[in-house]
Amino acid sequence: MAKDKENSRHGEAAFEEYYSALFGERWPALKAALLKESEPKAFVACKDGPAYYLDAASVLAAISLPLCGAQNILDMCAAPGGKSLVLASRMKAASCLRCNERSFDRFQRLRKVVADHLPQETQGRVKISCGDGALLCKKESLLYDAILLDAPCSSERHVLNDPKYLAEWSPARVKSLAMQQWALLSSAYRLLNEGGYLLYSTCALNQSENSQVAARLLKKFPEARAVPLEELLAFQETGRKEAEAFFDVAALPKFEGQELGFSILPDAQGGAGPIYFCLFNKGMDKNS
Repeated sequence: MAKDKENSRHGEAAFEEYYSALFGERWPALKAALLKESEPKAFVACKDGPAYYLDAASVLAAISLPLCGAQNILDMCAAPGGKSLVLASRMKAASCLRCNERSFDRFQRLRKVVADHLPQETQGRVKISCGDGALLCKKESLLYDAILLDAPCSSERHVLNDPKYLAEWSPARVKSLAMQQWALLSSAYRLLNEGGYLLYSTCALNQSENSQVAARLLKKFPEARAVPLEELLAFQETGRKEAEAFFDVAALPKFEGQELGFSILPDAQGGAGPIYFCLFNKGMDKNS
């Protein structure tokens, strides 16, 4: 009964109460940083190509997905396409990238971003599809060596800056999104080759959509492994070296560790973020 009452609350007062409880004394500074206009960075996916502007934290997350040896790569919820450009610029000449998006309108925008920012040779190795990522594991036979799942989320920064969305916000939306995210993450894991890597990310602040969703994967699939900090830093360094030809990564923000995964929050990183990500490695299923 108390849970139903909590989920029925909505609007700015409910939002403030919810995130004040999560972040305590940090919340006023974090909220102030979220309310400031972000400063996207220019990413150039190919020499002499047009720049695409995206958050520096998004670049950092995308270069944390290991692509060495990955032939088939999937960006499961790819629109608007910024992280897809980062992946495409880093993949090897023999690799292929599939960019999927469930919303037809966003799919159309994704197609335009790829067409406008990638050279023809690279575009020939990029497949763009429109479908529900949560259902891909039931429809696909192809497995992928590396998967990026940037899942739809609460996106509190956008909510705070849009009176309409703020007035409609409720804890029930967080719960609904977490269910959708789990459906996407479990589908992505089933599409991953043994030994492959899966990076789960959101731009949400709350742990219900972040570490709690990530923890469900470890509980459901015992062979799954969350990549520790030292290993992640090594992969990230490789990604940074690959990305340096396309983007000035010297000023990319560092991240703060969570119980599971990592976050970049704008109050601590000069306005970059928010973004959460957790990198998984798929081991051998002992039951197979």
